[in-house]
Amino acid sequence: MRGMINWFAHNSVAANLLMLMIIAGGILATGSVREEVFPEIELDMINIEVPYLGAAPEEVEEAVNVRIEEQIQGIDGIKEIQSTATEGMGVVMVELQLGADTRRVVDEVKSNIDAITTFPLETEKPIIREMTNTMQVVDIAVSGNVDPFTLKQVTDQVRDELTAIPEITQVKVASAPPYEISIEVSEVALRRHGLTFDQVANAVRQSSLDLPGGSVRTERGEILLRTIGQAYRGAEYEDLVLWTRADGSRLRLGDVATVVDGFEETDQYARFDVAPTMMVSVFRTGEQSALELAALSHEYVANAQARLPEGITLTIWQDSAKMLSQRLSLMLRNGLLGFLLVFVVLALFLELRLAVWVSLGIPISFFGAIALMPGLDVSVNVLSMFGFVLVLGIVVDDAIIVGENIYRHQEEHGDGMRASVEGGYEIAKPVVFAVLTTVAAFSPLLFVPGMMGKIFKVIPLVVIPCLLFSLVECLQILPAHLAHIPKRKRPGPWRRFQSLFSNGLKRFIREVYQPFLEIALRWRYLTAAVGVATMVITIGLVASGRPVFRFFPNIEADFMAASVTMPQGTPVDTTSDAVEKLEAGAARLRQALLEQTGEDYFLHVSAAVGDQPMAQRGGGPMGPSGGIASANIGEVVIELLP
Repeated sequence: MRGMINWFAHNSVAANLLMLMIIAGGILATGSVREEVFPEIELDMINIEVPYLGAAPEEVEEAVNVRIEEQIQGIDGIKEIQSTATEGMGVVMVELQLGADTRRVVDEVKSNIDAITTFPLETEKPIIREMTNTMQVVDIAVSGNVDPFTLKQVTDQVRDELTAIPEITQVKVASAPPYEISIEVSEVALRRHGLTFDQVANAVRQSSLDLPGGSVRTERGEILLRTIGQAYRGAEYEDLVLWTRADGSRLRLGDVATVVDGFEETDQYARFDVAPTMMVSVFRTGEQSALELAALSHEYVANAQARLPEGITLTIWQDSAKMLSQRLSLMLRNGLLGFLLVFVVLALFLELRLAVWVSLGIPISFFGAIALMPGLDVSVNVLSMFGFVLVLGIVVDDAIIVGENIYRHQEEHGDGMRASVEGGYEIAKPVVFAVLTTVAAFSPLLFVPGMMGKIFKVIPLVVIPCLLFSLVECLQILPAHLAHIPKRKRPGPWRRFQSLFSNGLKRFIREVYQPFLEIALRWRYLTAAVGVATMVITIGLVASGRPVFRFFPNIEADFMAASVTMPQGTPVDTTSDAVEKLEAGAARLRQALLEQTGEDYFLHVSAAVGDQPMAQRGGGPMGPSGGIASANIGEVVIELLP
């Protein structure tokens, strides 16, 4: 250890190169580190959905869920099976055991479900997928008091324009019913023309399609023939010919049926600030930056509003990247404040240039940890930012201890090089063990099993590199810098001002701390007894439950949600009435606060019928990733002022 400290102290160029390499590595790594709101993890869960339209929950449970459970329960690697039966949909969630081969289990589940032959004929093909925590970055509310067709067209336009932005790849539309063309055949008309329902269905099936017609070779090349007959609009379906007589008369579909060009009948719809709305959600995938996606979405909304039809507005809703941006700002503010406080305190009690070099330990340690983040597969997210904030007050301690000890040696004999070597070596062993014990304290988080372990391992993967780079900085880089600080022969104005603080600290140590320490050492058994008693009292308080334990603290949020769940089978109109009452209550509260304070505390109010989007996202990345549309649920969400 002494040889290493001595070599770096005498080779300041090597120390400076090491410092520049660490800083350059951190700066270069910032361009390749992912930016996401929450760390992307595998959830070790499989989701199975089987649509059974028109069936009651009891029918879905008996005909779908129970048969799926019986078929997959014996598969190796499955820990728990949870099933939910709602009107028209059966959902089975499969939780896997720790260490199970997810790909193998998914394949076995698919093959076993495909082997089920007793599903009712009315069920659709099972949808089986591995659960992932694809994180929504921002929602864009497309709202306005216009007809549903116009609103749907604008929503699709917004989705297509967002997808056309090269940096945005995954965009989904929510709270929007899919298009549907329904053909309502008249029984009287069928009898009048001597037709059956199957004949009409077959005629539509055979007429509404595009057919290749082969090819024709010519002198100038080959011409491909194709019959274009696919119908896409209601009027086109009305013109489909059912039969043609020898006299040329025709019977069209519109003569025997009513064609409705509209939307699929669903129990889901939403309102935003009382106006009908459809949501467009932007998601982060791969190496995309959540902050960049949010910025592009904000820019798009600002530019697209001018070219939308009158009465339709675009509003940013639930911008989750704001949380990451706030955490980044917090880290930068705390880092800068910590740097300044360390510098000021050291400048008041020690040498000014020593304060500068010791304070640089904070950014050097952080840059070193950032340089390793791509290799450790750690992204910039709310948890890694928490790790940086957590370690901020620890990394500079080593440099302060080493720097102060070198300064003490320098004051004794005035030789900067000798002081750096002797002072650094003298304190090296306790500093190394202090860092290693802190590393050991954070290391168990690397080995926590399950989903929580995947999430919380981000913290030690940030804290431990910071601590190790702080050790490199204080034992290799710092002695080289402090070796060249000359001892001042005449105290200048700053030194005389500084002596007021340093002499006061020395007086406190000499007159207060040293006598107290001597008494504590003289009465060592009493001192030890006080320490043991404090530990016993602490253990007793924890065991009694006096300090309330919460895994996550309850904090004030910017969103307030009220959800309603009616009994199964409740008509959607009844649920809608309940949601409207919640909206009316929110409006009364908003008006009351406005009259009392003169300020509007509500930014936006979103209402959903047939869905509970905020409740589903409330579980975060460990909660459900998607909900089941049901006529008996609803929700009202209020975005408050920050």
